[in-house]
Parts: sequence; structure tokens; C-alpha cells
Amino acid sequence: MTILYIIIGLAAGVLSGLFGIGGGVVIVPALLFFAEMTPLGATGTSLGALLLPVGALGAWTYYRAGNLDIRASALIALGLFFGAYFGARLAQELTPVQLKRAFAIFLVLIAVRIWTAK
Repeated sequence: MTILYIIIGLAAGVLSGLFGIGGGVVIVPALLFFAEMTPLGATGTSLGALLLPVGALGAWTYYRAGNLDIRASALIALGLFFGAYFGARLAQELTPVQLKRAFAIFLVLIAVRIWTAK
């Protein structure tokens, strides 16, 4: 699972640097589908990864309820740290139209995956 969590963090970091997104659009669905976490566990863990300063109070609430995996959050945060750099670099190479289209395609793919999941 260690490698999986780092890959999720890297992907979220790249997409964060590219589109300015991360937790709810990338990390939560990835934890649901690939790490097979519960929705509460995925949301709590995502907030833990984005802890400072984004999700501190929310993550604390999930932690107190037993729905935050601290280890997974830390590993995802590590991937976010490096992934955001690469995503930001990639974004600099794309035109505004290419960036908008890539983001739209990404959102549609996520929506279809969520819609068809059991």
C-alpha cells in the first residue's frame, strides 16, 4: 500500500499543479477505488494529507471519529509535494485551450467512473 499511497499523492500533486485540484476530485476517488477505503475513511485521509493549512479542523474531526489513516495521509502528502511541481511544470507547456480541454476530459472521466461504480 505504501507505493499506492505515494502514487495517489503524486497524481494528485501533478493534477493540483496542472489544474489547481487535489483532494475531493483526485485523492478521495483514488482511495475509494484503488485503496478500497470507505467514503469516510477516504475523505478523512484526504484531509489528513492536505492537513496544513487546508483541512486541519476537518481532519481532526475525522481523526477523532476514527476515520483518518495518518500513515496514508503522510505518504500522500509526500507525493503531493513532488507531484505539484511536475504538474505545474507541465501546465506551463500547455496552451490555455489545451489546459481547459484536458481538465474537462479529466472531470468527465471521473464523473463516469463515479456514476458507474457500485
